[in-house]
Amino acid sequence: MTSLAIPPAPSSSRAGDRAARTTSSFTALTRQVHELGLMRRRYGYYWTKLVGATVLLAAWAVGFVHLGDTWWQLASAVVLAVLVTQVAFLGHDAAHRQIFVSGRWNDWASLVVADLFVGISYGWWQSKHTRHHANPNKDGYDPDIALGAVAITPTQANRHQSPVLRWLVAHQGWYFFPLLLLEGLSLHVEAVKRVTSRTPVQRRWVEAAFLLVRLGGLLALVLVVLPLPKAAAFLGVELGVFGLYMGATFAPNHIGMPLVSPRLKLDFLRRQVLTSRNISGGRWVSVLMGGLNHQVEHHLFPSMARPHLRRLAPLVAAHCAAEGVPYTQTTLLQSYRQVVVYLNTVGLKGRDPFLCPLVAQRRALQP
Repeated sequence: MTSLAIPPAPSSSRAGDRAARTTSSFTALTRQVHELGLMRRRYGYYWTKLVGATVLLAAWAVGFVHLGDTWWQLASAVVLAVLVTQVAFLGHDAAHRQIFVSGRWNDWASLVVADLFVGISYGWWQSKHTRHHANPNKDGYDPDIALGAVAITPTQANRHQSPVLRWLVAHQGWYFFPLLLLEGLSLHVEAVKRVTSRTPVQRRWVEAAFLLVRLGGLLALVLVVLPLPKAAAFLGVELGVFGLYMGATFAPNHIGMPLVSPRLKLDFLRRQVLTSRNISGGRWVSVLMGGLNHQVEHHLFPSMARPHLRRLAPLVAAHCAAEGVPYTQTTLLQSYRQVVVYLNTVGLKGRDPFLCPLVAQRRALQP
């Protein structure tokens, strides 16, 4: 991950002219998007997925009971983890107002999906994710780069003075993905902490009730069907695969992309595009990643329905080329390699956390 440094300030008139041109060009792109109908709702697509998710989860529960006391239930745990992650993608879409016109309908859809079906707190995730979208990869603003288990920024890495901790940071890329096995448990814990905290929480009792049904219901079902050793193994596998799948889907989106200095002002287009990475691979990757493979387009038009992102991508790529803005796309495996390499070297790039090879390019774009 490189860092966007602070270039010499241009004159106010030049900065104003450039900002006006950027705003005008993005307005033209937005107008084209609306004219092509890419902002229209896809009710059939989403209702099919919502109803299908409910049916599949119910079918899984019936199958789980029918399978009974057997170690084959570990395979059932993997199936449940994959189903739950795919359902979580629907909660993400609803939280971004992609499904319904009504904000209330989207809120409740996301609340039901997140808390009742997945077991994570919609309110906790929405607050965190909103801040991320406003300032992706911006140091001190984006909560997604303020992780406790790994150092995402050189500043975080340089806080460690112990030789052992510095060695661990220099090799953190290798254990990043294994750590994701704990992400599912962490998401459930954060949900419980939110509804039991003393701070004001909107819809506290609704979230608490949904979480109790989801987390308590699954635990009760597993303990009724399986003896304790198999139940513990089942829950461990389900939580591990769920966390790994979720983390492996979100990690390629921004880790290893440029960091933004808290003092640097970027226009909306550059703020979203320079810090985001698309994943190539076609429809199967879109299904696997819940549409998050089109991360650049999603950040530019977060309320756009998932099926339209694929059609939008060529327009955004062409627009970025015309504006001289780097548009990053790579394969899934290559993105994972970049994540590992960056995390292993984040503490070795020098003491200045905002040394940036893109500064020269940004200066070249200035009139």
